[in-house]
Amino acid sequence: MNTEALCKRYLNALDRSDLSAVCSLFTADAVAHSPLYGVRPAREFYAELFADTNRSETTLLNVFDSSANGSAVALHFRYVWSLKSGRAATFECVDVFELSENRNQFTKIVIIYDTAHLRADFETSRR
Repeated sequence: MNTEALCKRYLNALDRSDLSAVCSLFTADAVAHSPLYGVRPAREFYAELFADTNRSETTLLNVFDSSANGSAVALHFRYVWSLKSGRAATFECVDVFELSENRNQFTKIVIIYDTAHLRADFETSRR
C-alpha cells in the first residue's frame, strides 16, 4: 500500500470511529502522542478517543510526505469532533506519523492542535 492510500484509510477509519480499522494501520507497538490524552499505546489512545466521540468528520487540507527520503508523513486536516456530551469542536490539526520500515504501517503518531478552546468541554464530558 502506498503512503497516500495509507493516509486516506486512516482518515476514513477516524471518521467512522472504527477501532479495528485504525489499529490495523499501526504496528502492535505503535505509540500515540496527543495533547489531550497524553502519551500511550496507539490502541489505547484510539479506544479512549472513540469512547469519547459521538461523531467525527475530517477534511484533508494538505499531505506532507517525506516517505521517499525518510520515514515520515504528516496530514493537515480540519477536524469536526462531536463529544459524547453533544458538544462539538472544529479545529485544524496536524498528525505526524512515523512509518514502519516497509512503509505499510504507522509506528508513531504525534497529534498537534490547539486545545484551549475545547479543553473545558472535553474534561466536563469525561466526568
